[in-house]
Amino acid sequence: IHTGPHGYSEVDPPYMVLEETLVGTGNLPKFADALFRVEDDDKWLIPTAEVPITNLYRDEILDESLLPIYHVAATPCFRREQLSGGRDVRGIKRVYQFEKVEMVKFTHPERSAVEHRRLLDEALAIVKALDLPYQVLRLSTGDMTFASAHTYDIEVFAPGSDEWLEVSSCSNFRDYQARRANLRFRPNGGGRPQYLHTLNGSGLALGRPMIAILENYQREDGTIEVPAVLRPYLGGQEVIGRQPPLGPARSAGTGA
Repeated sequence: IHTGPHGYSEVDPPYMVLEETLVGTGNLPKFADALFRVEDDDKWLIPTAEVPITNLYRDEILDESLLPIYHVAATPCFRREQLSGGRDVRGIKRVYQFEKVEMVKFTHPERSAVEHRRLLDEALAIVKALDLPYQVLRLSTGDMTFASAHTYDIEVFAPGSDEWLEVSSCSNFRDYQARRANLRFRPNGGGRPQYLHTLNGSGLALGRPMIAILENYQREDGTIEVPAVLRPYLGGQEVIGRQPPLGPARSAGTGA
């Protein structure tokens, strides 16, 4: 859907990046404790595809006619979550590695507010297609990262744990990342290069939407109804049946 009606071009970014790449997006130096570093090679595992995609045009001057640019990528993400020992962090809700689709936009400053609302609608399109109960939060300044000028969070309801789970965060960074990564464009009429605006949002991550699907679509007999939008990808399957419990592990080479 993102590469179709939403107009994004898909890219395949690297999963390890240089320190200056993370500085460009604002992840370093403040959030170093939340990242994984490959010390021998001085590389960092990406916490989100936003990091390498935003730096695709680092130190470049783009023609204004190229804007807006929409990129999307599906990648693994790596984060050093501060996990406690309670049941609320078990399973796939908070993990060190997860899969996520990330949408990134490079826009003219005068268009970034409009593009931000469109970004939210594009992320919501996935939630609505899955027919999950959701809510949208407009974050206050105290709840946003220092890099963001305006952020919407999308949450879906998980009845099993009776809580709302964040599945997407759509942010307008305006020229914050552009200044750090030196992302500029030259106006059509000529003149000095200007900093463009960057935006990004999840569309979506895998773990938490999966929780919401399993809990909202579970039947009384324990089977799971497959959301209609996903059935073509499962060969038309409408229900996922209960699986028998796994038996005891067999010893290798015994033939038992």
